[in-house]
Amino acid sequence: MHDDRRIVEDRLRRVLGERIAPAVHGARTPLTVERWDAPGEPVPAAEGLAAPYRAAAVGERWGPAWGTTWFRVTGTVPAAWRGSTVEAVLDIGFDRAMAGFQSEGLVHRRDGSTVKGLNPHNDWVRVADRAEGGEEVELYVEAAANPILLTPQLPGPLGDRLTAGDEPLYRVERMELAVFHPQVWELVRDLEVLGQLMAELPLEDARRWEVLRAVERALDALDLTDVPGSAGAARAPLAEALASPARASAHRVSAVGHAHIDSAWLWPVRETVRKVARTSANTVALMDRDPDYRFAMSQAQQLAWLKEHRPELFARVREKVAAGQFLPVGGMWVESDTNMVGSEAMARQFLYGKKFFLDEFGIETREVWLPDTFGYTAALPQLVRLSASDFFLTQKISWNQTNAFPHSSFWWEGIDGTRVFTHFPPVDTYTAELTGAELAHAARNFREKGRASRSLVPFGHGDGGGGATREMLGRARRLRDLDGSPRVEVEAPAEFFRKALEEYPAAPVWAGELYLEFHRGTYTSQAKTKRGNRRSESLLREAELWAATAAVREEGYAYPYEELERIWKEVLLHQFHDILPGSSIAWVHREARETYARLREELQCLVAGAQRALAGEAGEAGGSVVFNSAPHARHGVPGGGAAPRTTAPAGEAEVTLTALPDRSGWVLDNGLLRVTVDSRGLVVSAVDAASGREAVAPGSAANLLQLHPDLPNKWDAWDIDAFYRHTVTDLTDAREVVPAAEAGSASVRVVREFGESSVTQTLTLRAGDRLLEIDTEVDWHETEKLLKAAFPLDVKADRSAAETQFGHVYRDTHTNTSWEAAKFEICAHRWLHVAEPGWGAALVNDSTYGHEVTRDVREDGSQTTTVRLSLLRAPRYPDPETDQGRHRMRYGLVPGADIADAVREGHAINLPERVVPGSAEVRPLVASDTDAVVVETVKLAEDRSGDVVARIYEASGGRSAATLSLGFAAGSATVTDLLERPWPGAAAPAIERGGAAGGAADTVRLSLRPFEILTLRFARG
Repeated sequence: MHDDRRIVEDRLRRVLGERIAPAVHGARTPLTVERWDAPGEPVPAAEGLAAPYRAAAVGERWGPAWGTTWFRVTGTVPAAWRGSTVEAVLDIGFDRAMAGFQSEGLVHRRDGSTVKGLNPHNDWVRVADRAEGGEEVELYVEAAANPILLTPQLPGPLGDRLTAGDEPLYRVERMELAVFHPQVWELVRDLEVLGQLMAELPLEDARRWEVLRAVERALDALDLTDVPGSAGAARAPLAEALASPARASAHRVSAVGHAHIDSAWLWPVRETVRKVARTSANTVALMDRDPDYRFAMSQAQQLAWLKEHRPELFARVREKVAAGQFLPVGGMWVESDTNMVGSEAMARQFLYGKKFFLDEFGIETREVWLPDTFGYTAALPQLVRLSASDFFLTQKISWNQTNAFPHSSFWWEGIDGTRVFTHFPPVDTYTAELTGAELAHAARNFREKGRASRSLVPFGHGDGGGGATREMLGRARRLRDLDGSPRVEVEAPAEFFRKALEEYPAAPVWAGELYLEFHRGTYTSQAKTKRGNRRSESLLREAELWAATAAVREEGYAYPYEELERIWKEVLLHQFHDILPGSSIAWVHREARETYARLREELQCLVAGAQRALAGEAGEAGGSVVFNSAPHARHGVPGGGAAPRTTAPAGEAEVTLTALPDRSGWVLDNGLLRVTVDSRGLVVSAVDAASGREAVAPGSAANLLQLHPDLPNKWDAWDIDAFYRHTVTDLTDAREVVPAAEAGSASVRVVREFGESSVTQTLTLRAGDRLLEIDTEVDWHETEKLLKAAFPLDVKADRSAAETQFGHVYRDTHTNTSWEAAKFEICAHRWLHVAEPGWGAALVNDSTYGHEVTRDVREDGSQTTTVRLSLLRAPRYPDPETDQGRHRMRYGLVPGADIADAVREGHAINLPERVVPGSAEVRPLVASDTDAVVVETVKLAEDRSGDVVARIYEASGGRSAATLSLGFAAGSATVTDLLERPWPGAAAPAIERGGAAGGAADTVRLSLRPFEILTLRFARG
């Protein structure tokens, strides 16, 4: 037989695109259009509906960037359309290829109720299923002129309303009533599904040719002059091809409706609030027509916005949740970053997220849903389990630049040994449209062939929202059991995970972090956002600790439950995976800086109020109390406690500052460290007195600032590409190197200028400390540059230890394989440690996350290890002014440090002592007798019971026993989950009584496995 395949395929492509699809909507009549341009920011729906509209017309331009225009469209269904299905087609100027990244609309009725959202693939509103003729139509469209910022990825002014200008961006294209032809719509779905299937089948597969001939017969039966009248006849030849069942071995797909909505990205937070409303309106409207549709929505914050701003729509969502169609998933407040979020903040993501779903819907979410986050901390499996969740889903690792991840379904093992069943959808997208190409890719890419047979496909327009469409659901129905295709069933994620685990309980194990070999620049971009996050986390620890202590100890002090919960939720929102990573537009980060400044003031007031209540009267002679918020004792003050200020503890040597001959530098010495700073302001020696070891590699200098060009191949704010290291400028010239001593410390101030920027560093050694602190202020005006601080250390370290949530993660320092080589930029929280047996050193910081660890060889053959901190970047997209201006950051070197020292100094640099007038001694509420067991959090219980909650963790990576001392009378102790509910099967810790108040403390003896997190709830006696 002659091969006419291409002729038929080309015929299908043209006829479907040019004749059939345009005939879905037939007879048309224009709607009358009026408009009102809202001044400034969006207004409530009631205000928009009542606004003074003026006449408008199709073809008019509207919408300066970030503006809102309300359109009122009115008309009458023609009598001649009696019995027809009628829809309003409302095209406000869509680019058909950019759903979620441009203009969008929300349709309202006159009474203020929402109808549905509008986007490029969803521009219709059903007016009548079967028209009577003469129906009056009145619809209101709240149209958002969101600028297109995704492509091209170039710097520009549109990323902030303050710089965007007033030029209209869009033109009204179509506002009309039209007859909708259901049979034509169904024919389009038939042909697109079979055409897409055909394109994926091998040429030698007879099924491909069966489909081809069915398509040919359908096209022959179609009258191109009367597509609506012949659509039924054209569908008949396709019925048999669509009825042929899938093969027994066909891959099984659980399709889940979804609309991954970034809580901020190329739009501000306020626009996300509206995106959630549009998507939710679309979703419930689809569910009204298709009771089998299942839609998964994560991020409790987004549903909280819906409840606050669109209560009528939230009520409809609640109904669909009760019906089992609208499915809360994720269990977190937002889909947060997981690399940089602090320990307690990561726990609170689960606490507040799951609590919202429980309170509002009675739903205990079991699936942690993070499709788009930029890598996943190895602490997460334990936190997932402690949140009473069972499963984890992501897709982002498929973006790896170097190594293909080897599993689709697997057990993920965290740093403590906890395992959680995890799935990476092999479809490699979280915004699938259920096309033949996507499903064929999912089946081909599935890594567990022969052992398992099913994967999950999230489908629906996402990132900017929109969700699924009726077209996607039409494809899903046809793909349920179709020869040549995977079997597709629309169902809940919980059903997928149940079936997948049942089928594949012995799935392989992946131990450790899920490192994304991409987007490494997110550890550094937008330094002020990152500093604001770290400072907020530290202040929240302080506020809860001292407020809890005051509430327990001081009569009349009221614990600020509402204020703390509100602040926590604002901090958690800003940990979203495009805010904290620094990958959003200028508007987002401007508002983040403003928010962090406001929260800092609020939290400092809470801390000060609680400390004043605890400090007591200063007395006639004055006096002050030193509060130590860190979990470890320092300068004679217990961790989590306070003591009247005294002179330095006995045994602390005086700190000295001595000039080197010929003004060649300075020596700082406190008996524990001897640090030499040369005339360039560089640290050329740092000797650990206890061991006599030199920390700085021979012939090298530490705290060497280095400047690199930084223009990645794509995704400017997101990426650091390895070739940046090919070019480096050492910043060794100093304008000023001068002493700056004060009581109890010695300092050297160094001022440098480079390019358009300057940096002032104060290197300080304090009495009794083993930390050389480097307080750095940068006036940064570079573009597309990367600033690093290098510490070449005379230690042979085969691996580095970097703090992560409730522990640390080890990473090899060699590059034996592509997996290690890909980790050329890594994340650490408050500290990073390198060591050889018997001796090590730590770098600690108060706001830096990006790090790099490399190895070199000395002339004598010994190895050295260089740790570099990534301080600042200057990408130009999506924020052209990223990080321009003044920055302050502190970091420091701790020679001779072990892991316990790194943990202690990391907390100390982030939690400075506070001095308050008074005379009281404040015992800690909860204290550990060993550095290996850290009291991370002390607070009062969320249920307002007054119970004291302490979250502790094993910090050394070994098995540790500890005794907790309680600074209050405890009636009972209970092990709980992150939501402060009793942990099933956990024995209640015994409280050993310590005597009367003011005497010996009550204690609790504990034994923890490596990196175990333990939440203890103490009822007060």
